[in-house]
Amino acid sequence: MSYTTDLIKNVSIAGHGGTGKTTLFERLLFAGGVIPRAETVESGKTVGDSTPEEIERKISIHTALAHIERNGKKINLFDTPGSSDFIGDVILSFRASEFALLTVDGRAGVQIETIKLWRNLEGREKPRGIFITKLDDERGNFQTTLDDIREKFKITPVSLTIPMGSGAAYQGVIDVLNEKAYFAQGDALEKEGAIPAEYAEAVAAARERLIEAAAEGDDSLMEKYIDKGSLDAEEMHRGLIEALAEHKFVPAFTGVAVKNSGLIPLLDFIADIGPNPKTARDISREEDGTQKDIPIDPDKPMAALVIKTSYDQFSGKLSWIKVIRGKLAADTEAQNVSENKKERIGKIYTCQGKKLEEIRELYAGDVGIISKSATLKTNDTLSDGGGINFLPLRLPEPVHSVAVNAAAKKDDDKLGEFLVRAAEEDKTFRYQYNTETKETVISGMGELQVTIILDKIKQNQKIEVETHVPHVAYRETITKKAGAEYTHKKQTGGHGQYGKVLLEIAPLPRGGNYQFINAIFGGAIPKNYIPGVEKGVLEGMAAGTMAGYPVVDVEVKVVDGKYHPVDSSELAFKLAARNAFREAMRQAAPTLLEPIMNLTVIVEDKYLGDVMSDLSGKRGKIQGQASVGGGIEEIKAQVPQAELLRYSIDLRSITSGTGSFSVEFDHYAPISGKIAEDVIKAAQAFRVQEAED
Repeated sequence: MSYTTDLIKNVSIAGHGGTGKTTLFERLLFAGGVIPRAETVESGKTVGDSTPEEIERKISIHTALAHIERNGKKINLFDTPGSSDFIGDVILSFRASEFALLTVDGRAGVQIETIKLWRNLEGREKPRGIFITKLDDERGNFQTTLDDIREKFKITPVSLTIPMGSGAAYQGVIDVLNEKAYFAQGDALEKEGAIPAEYAEAVAAARERLIEAAAEGDDSLMEKYIDKGSLDAEEMHRGLIEALAEHKFVPAFTGVAVKNSGLIPLLDFIADIGPNPKTARDISREEDGTQKDIPIDPDKPMAALVIKTSYDQFSGKLSWIKVIRGKLAADTEAQNVSENKKERIGKIYTCQGKKLEEIRELYAGDVGIISKSATLKTNDTLSDGGGINFLPLRLPEPVHSVAVNAAAKKDDDKLGEFLVRAAEEDKTFRYQYNTETKETVISGMGELQVTIILDKIKQNQKIEVETHVPHVAYRETITKKAGAEYTHKKQTGGHGQYGKVLLEIAPLPRGGNYQFINAIFGGAIPKNYIPGVEKGVLEGMAAGTMAGYPVVDVEVKVVDGKYHPVDSSELAFKLAARNAFREAMRQAAPTLLEPIMNLTVIVEDKYLGDVMSDLSGKRGKIQGQASVGGGIEEIKAQVPQAELLRYSIDLRSITSGTGSFSVEFDHYAPISGKIAEDVIKAAQAFRVQEAED
């Protein structure tokens, strides 16, 4: 069955790992009648965690999609991973949703990944809510968790449900909006009942705050609230719809999902109050590079964005589609704008986890799947025309890299094919061949992500993979001026080869790269041979004299030379210039340069000292430190790339898996002494091994 835009709700369930996202997702599907029985994560049979690696590790690795029909609305639910290694799947769900529900552990409070997700949602101006979990634990405390949320997010959450008891005395929740109590029934769905008298005062206070939030959604409602001090039920609903769509308040829910508690009020709120796609927009990238807001509109020509690509053992390639405008129909033809190719749309599906259900059409705002697409890949725009090209997903850069190769040479091509597919499925995973270091390097958001991909290769493709730490792309430069001449002369029986070149070289500032100056006067080297001279210089710069690394930040001036009217050629001058440059380089006090990275680390304040001490041991220079609130600190530093090749592992160890970081190249800086000696020895050994291979 297809749903029109006004009947669709898209919700992402996100949060720190272990806060109960998949359990909540599973129990909501049970409460919505999608599945007859809710499974546990430990059983390996949940709708959300369906791949072998998720079942084995008992964690979410991929975003799962399912839907519920509630009060005549279709609620699309995204169950997202909690580990920062799989942030790409969280971001795609945020892009496809109009509402995000963050799970917060009622025992531990707001944790670091939730804070990072909150900041991401703030940047998107995305309406969001909070679901406080695990209040049946003796350590769970609803009010303490609300206070923690208030402190760390700098907001005052508005309670839509409040708990009845905690720990062993937990009974259920009270729906503040509809003034109903829901009592937990164990494995059965919660049961509606009268609100116990002892909670009357707490409900009245929560309802008063809810009325205030509703009044803030509309000026006329605010006037009535000020005049009369209250709003009726219809006015509250209208005000809450408008206030939430404009992110004027943050609703807070609670419950114990494993006991099917707190589910009905949450589903009713999403169906009746949650933003529908008409309140949202997407972003198109214009031809001139500017960006344009595109409202989600069912009345415009069809336009859709591919938010994810996955591969199924039975269904093949699956393209996840968010329709932004119009209607996408099966058995039609559309334009892949990104590839400028026609795309035949065959069957369209909606899904319940890995189970596909065929439908005939998807309306603007809905999310579905196209199978076996010929051209589509993640971030592609599908359109009926109209010049729209949606902005790609805003994804972080990978921070953990490993060099890989197949143990058996015959498996190299097969390994490459699988890595290409893995990079297509997860856009935070990169695969490339580094021509400079002669390595195949894979990169991801952390060791766990990379390890899982390599494990899949071994188990599914039966390929043994060898790994090692990637080589660093060092550079060479000079520290003083020098000059050298070289004569290339060779007799071959017929025309010989002759070219003489005199070069002067000088250092340029860091980042100056290369400058070539032709200072020849009087025709010592004819103009038609000067391009050959420059080619020879560039060949000489391609591999320096210390360790064979490329040379940078050098000014090269050709000041004199000599030619032969018969034996000279561009090739002869190229060879002469290459050797003249190498000789000048040896006399110009060459030095090694290493890449220096800008590093941003986010950690809990209790780990601050250990992290900063570790960075000092890695030759890092702290550039700044600031609190981002809620006991979370942000450290900015500059650190040599060679010290960061295993930093995702080091930081995970220091911070018990809670810290995260981002890194980007900044500049090259000189190295000397034992560090330089070790680099040179390693480079020489590598080249000997390369020659033997």
